[in-house]
Amino acid sequence: LSSSGDDVEFESSSLVRAGESLRSGRRLLLACGLGAALAAAVFCGNLAGVGTGRPAVVGLASSDDGKDKDHEGNGSKGSKGHETSTTTKPTWMSRRGSFMVIGDWGYDPQHHWINIRNDTCVSAIAEKMSATMKMLGDVQFVINVGDSFYPNGVRSKDDPQWENKWRNVFDDSVRSVPWYSVYGNHDYQFDPCACSDKLEDCAQVHDDPKNLSFFQMPSWTYHVDQPELNLEIIGLDLNHYMNGFMHGLSGDDLGFADCQHTMCKDMCFYRSKLRAKESLKLFEERAANSAAKNLLVFSHYPTDYFSSAPDFMNQLKDNSKHDVFYFGGHRHNTDQFSTASIAPNVNWLVGGGGGWSCDGQEQGFVVGEIGEDYSIKTYSVLVDYEVCCIPPSAPTTTSTPNATADSRRSGTPSEPAAVGSRQDKTKSEAPPEGCPPPTKSERPLRPRYPC
Repeated sequence: LSSSGDDVEFESSSLVRAGESLRSGRRLLLACGLGAALAAAVFCGNLAGVGTGRPAVVGLASSDDGKDKDHEGNGSKGSKGHETSTTTKPTWMSRRGSFMVIGDWGYDPQHHWINIRNDTCVSAIAEKMSATMKMLGDVQFVINVGDSFYPNGVRSKDDPQWENKWRNVFDDSVRSVPWYSVYGNHDYQFDPCACSDKLEDCAQVHDDPKNLSFFQMPSWTYHVDQPELNLEIIGLDLNHYMNGFMHGLSGDDLGFADCQHTMCKDMCFYRSKLRAKESLKLFEERAANSAAKNLLVFSHYPTDYFSSAPDFMNQLKDNSKHDVFYFGGHRHNTDQFSTASIAPNVNWLVGGGGGWSCDGQEQGFVVGEIGEDYSIKTYSVLVDYEVCCIPPSAPTTTSTPNATADSRRSGTPSEPAAVGSRQDKTKSEAPPEGCPPPTKSERPLRPRYPC
């Protein structure tokens, strides 16, 4: 550190120590074998930083606060959508896969309730599904609990609504996996499937895993094995229970109220009852015989609609052979508090897809993550309430004939009805001219007008 004797002298002792540390580090690297080069680089980097009071970065992530950071040391997300760590396995590597669940999303610009914020809601949910899919990096399928095409379903596979309400709303990535689906009450109204027992007549039924241009729906009720994920998917047609919120009715007294909008009202009632029995029998058989650890069971309706089917509810609660996860829609919220419990198993209301109305403040979808031990963790992914819903006191320029700003809540404008209240669910306006009046047994959850 001198030139021509003592002519030049450095006052910084830290540089002297740094130089000594670098020389020590160089000797250490020479002594290290190639197999230990990475560990030596970390150690030598720390040595080289002695004079500065902090370790030097030598190409590996460094986190002073204990949080995971990426390889640029800036805390941004890794390529799989999760933060990476040098000491622990990234979260995405500890999963077998994941899935998403959504319902009641088939928005129509002419037919929707007054408190939904046009197509802004379903568009925001679709964007969040796309972002979530990219973040997870291992989504295997989507479960769709129905009401995919408001207000009356599709008539065929050539119906333009497939393009306008599904393919143009959810991007290619979200539709790059199978959408396992069932019929909702609105889906049946103009679908030939309501009036036929032939699967080829059903506009939504589709059984070609290689063709993802339509839903994967082998029949109106079906099951699909996923042995690599140790689970079984079971889709049920339970539209016979559409009036199941009236808990005083027996199963035989119930009926699929929306049959009145089909071309074969009486035969539709008959078919929906048979299909419900077939569905309950299928679930009973799969619960008894499936070798899967997990059963993912879904229909269009939440568990509080099945008080007249106690055997079904008891089977949903049974975890002696399987972990059961049930998903239903119809009521337009995404929650676990408004449904009938099936503990110790898990159930979700997933009707907050942004297609018809806001029946609560939780609009969005559900994610399931399948762990290395095949256990499943579920959680909701929601959009901001204001993005989806028009608050009760807010003015609106969008209206449905004969609907008013107060028609979905009780009390004064400053006193919105509680989520799930009987008064809120059953209050409905008179039908517009030309619409058939509700039948005596019909008390729809939400108004379905205009017809």
